[in-house]
Amino acid sequence: MPSTPLQEIKERIRKLQEAMINSEIDAALIVQRVDLFYFSGTGQDGHLFIPAPGEPQLLIRKSYERAVDDSPLKEVLPVKSFSNLKNHVLHSSSRKIKKIGMELDLLPVNNYRAYQSLFQETEIVDISPLVREIRMIKSPYELEFMLQAARLNDQMFAGVSQYLEEGITEVELAGRIESFYRKHGHQGIVRVRSFNSEVFYGHVMSGANLAVPSCSVGPTGGMGINASMPQGAGLRTIGRNEPVQIDYVAVVNGYIIDQARTFYLGDPAPEFLKIHQCALKVQDSLAQMGGPGVECESMYDAALEVVAEAGLSDGFMGHPQPVPFVGHGIGLELDELPVIGRKSPHILQTGMVIALEPKFIVPGKGLAGIENSFLVTETGLKKLTLFDDEIQIVS
Repeated sequence: MPSTPLQEIKERIRKLQEAMINSEIDAALIVQRVDLFYFSGTGQDGHLFIPAPGEPQLLIRKSYERAVDDSPLKEVLPVKSFSNLKNHVLHSSSRKIKKIGMELDLLPVNNYRAYQSLFQETEIVDISPLVREIRMIKSPYELEFMLQAARLNDQMFAGVSQYLEEGITEVELAGRIESFYRKHGHQGIVRVRSFNSEVFYGHVMSGANLAVPSCSVGPTGGMGINASMPQGAGLRTIGRNEPVQIDYVAVVNGYIIDQARTFYLGDPAPEFLKIHQCALKVQDSLAQMGGPGVECESMYDAALEVVAEAGLSDGFMGHPQPVPFVGHGIGLELDELPVIGRKSPHILQTGMVIALEPKFIVPGKGLAGIENSFLVTETGLKKLTLFDDEIQIVS
């Protein structure tokens, strides 16, 4: 049985073809695995050729048999060589292809040069903005998987009190949580579009490790196990009366939900309680403000105002290099559009799913903050992740 219904796939392709025609792009050649899955229903190695207009062709290098099972598309063909790929592309369109769109935001340079050599009389243009804008809006089919992921994360957080105990390391706590995820079908990999960005389930960090700068594109990073993977859970032993933040991503059928909560073995310091309440105020203010037609940059500005009024600007969204956003889109990738941030061009639309993550770094001590996923509805933002927002005390 196909992984994605035919009508769902057809509607996605129709939207892309319409955008291509408006942008005077004659055809698209989709190659990135996540985009390929989105438009064809399979993650097998190949190309999806989409003429504008015309019928798409899924041209598979490996594995053809699995692609046939996965994809509901009519034309799924085994194409194992570049020369055969060229013939299919140039002879399958009803008109001459002058411009062909590819995902230039992530296509490696050497691959791009190979395609240039293959299609010497055709201009290769960047189709990734069109693809990402279409993927911003989630269909009811997609939202069902995201709701399942939200329930999985709520269930995971409800069980943390069973896993967290004094004397274990961050990575041991991470392993206990990840075992729960795997038993419930989590794929393990969390896909990120940005170059050189990697996420494995998410981050488990404690105490001063919460304030350690890292290569992570988010406000927190953690120590990680070693210098080759300098983010996430490390070998630090978790102690009493210090923050433990679990910032984890549930995934169901490829679809992501992002959520973070803070736990304590013992009593939080008053400083962290105060900052956590400010984080909740930021989140709730943005949740009330958000809705169709609202500018994402204005939401970011509103968050900065709330933080400034509380006198907590220093350390908001990172230290010493704060990130210029307070939220981001999620879907099949962790860093989808829109961005709730500085100079963001995006405007909220019904069907978007965003993660709001107001977080504060306290240098040398840790972190306070929250993260939840929200759906943009016609009447405003609907919270999808429902586990208690307050700091969780584990006795």
